[in-house]
Amino acid sequence: MTSLQHDVIILGSGLAGLRAAIEAARNPELDVAIVSKVQLMRSHSVCAEGGTAAVMQPEEGDSFELHAWDTVRGADFLCDQDVVMRFVKEAPKEILLLEHWGIPWSRRPDGRIAQRPFGGHSFDRAVFAADKTGFAEMQTLYDTLQKYNNVTRYDECYVTSIFIKDRVFCGITVWDLTTGDFFFIQGKSLVIATGGACRMFGFTTYSLTATGDGMAMAYRAGLPIKDLEFVQFHPTGLVPSGILITEAARGEGGYLLNNKGERFMQNYAPSKLEVAPRDIVSRSEITEIEEGRGFTGPDGLDYVHLDLRHLGATKINERLPMIREVAIKFNFIDPIYEPIPVRPAAHYFMGGIHTDIEGATPVEGIWAAGEAACVSLHGANRLGSNSTTECLVWGKIAGNNAAKHAQKQKAFPTIPPEADLKNEETRIFGRFSPDNKESAYALRRELQRTMDKNVGVFRTAEGLNTALRRIQEIKQCLASIRVTDNGRVYNTELLSALEVENLVDLAEVITVGALARTESRGAHSRRDFPQRDDVNWLKHTLAYYSHEGPKLEYIPVKITLWQPVERKY
Repeated sequence: MTSLQHDVIILGSGLAGLRAAIEAARNPELDVAIVSKVQLMRSHSVCAEGGTAAVMQPEEGDSFELHAWDTVRGADFLCDQDVVMRFVKEAPKEILLLEHWGIPWSRRPDGRIAQRPFGGHSFDRAVFAADKTGFAEMQTLYDTLQKYNNVTRYDECYVTSIFIKDRVFCGITVWDLTTGDFFFIQGKSLVIATGGACRMFGFTTYSLTATGDGMAMAYRAGLPIKDLEFVQFHPTGLVPSGILITEAARGEGGYLLNNKGERFMQNYAPSKLEVAPRDIVSRSEITEIEEGRGFTGPDGLDYVHLDLRHLGATKINERLPMIREVAIKFNFIDPIYEPIPVRPAAHYFMGGIHTDIEGATPVEGIWAAGEAACVSLHGANRLGSNSTTECLVWGKIAGNNAAKHAQKQKAFPTIPPEADLKNEETRIFGRFSPDNKESAYALRRELQRTMDKNVGVFRTAEGLNTALRRIQEIKQCLASIRVTDNGRVYNTELLSALEVENLVDLAEVITVGALARTESRGAHSRRDFPQRDDVNWLKHTLAYYSHEGPKLEYIPVKITLWQPVERKY
């Protein structure tokens, strides 16, 4: 089997991955690789719309302490507060760096960088580029990456496993979808930046490629997964497609209305209304729908209205042009004249691969950044516009630390035995048969139905137990998936079978963790345990892989400034 070498391997090409690659590539002595299962500018980060949070106007009343407090309170006190303080202090540097690299930030009339309100923030601190912020950030990072000739790209290459020996990173096995080749890449350092796994839900804002590959591989390789029971539901997924309608639509002044024409958020979060934290808005919408004040939608997707009409055509066209385009193209609705049908959609994992404040995992030589990681910034609920900032901040931190580690290593780690690599190749290409009976697509749809119904905005022990039984039944079917395509080039049937395995493993972690956590905190809302329980549950969940299922352990939350108080808006 072919074996290649790169000092630093970046797994994933979204915001966190590109930022890590740039930081590592700044050392001209290092050989950096970016490995992605999609073409580089097709990563899901381009779908981020509304903004990137940072303290840019301290003279106007914002401060690091205020941003940190908003984040801690939004997280329902489950975040590590030392992490939060580092985050808020590093964030403005990344905004200005992107500015110097040429990003087209939207501007105030005086020419300064504009900022808009976002849910849970007590200051207008979301920097933005109209409603295409993620795309602009990705394009700017991509352009900047072109300055470095010590970066090798492996586009449309699917990583199948992470090899670790004696708790030290060795390398990765890679299936090149464009050629069918299967090879091993040795590395001194690895940064996992592969994003989330919200495609285990049917109604989601996420791209079809968001299947949690890096998280699942790390989990099976022995790395702990932290706080995965906390899944964020974005309040405004377009019905019926699930396409994201950015929180900026509410930040710019949009209203949420029930079927009586009422701005119902005044009953749930009177001080914040539509710009309350996402977990609160999502629960409010579901409550309105369940109590009969929603609109009847297709396939059970009942909804409420997002009304932008009062903003006027000029503001919508200037600040929310893509939202108007999406509404027209996908729903034949022009938001200048008609309200948009929305409901909560699976949107983000607060949890991920367990890392410390430096982005380091418990395995020497492996870091993680972005949504794939859990440095414990977001706790039980992420504030909107903090995620793209996190990708930039910990992309830089992880990339820098990975580069320093690689530079210190005089030699590459030992290549695993040829037999182990051949076994991995056989696992990928030899285990599925055209004589098998199970469809990967059908299993994924069943998983999505199960998660949508039982592991959604509201949860109960009965629903979670039902979900866990069905997930485990699906897990038993994975070995019998039918793959009729014998080829190795762009074998999307085989790729889908591998992706559904990753989704099932992570769905099991979420459900087991949610069952164990007998409280309601942030996005984890148990109807049978409606109160937050700081005495028993002010702690992080760690899930370790075993053949029998996830094994849970717990570690304390780091509290440095603020003790938990009742969360009100």
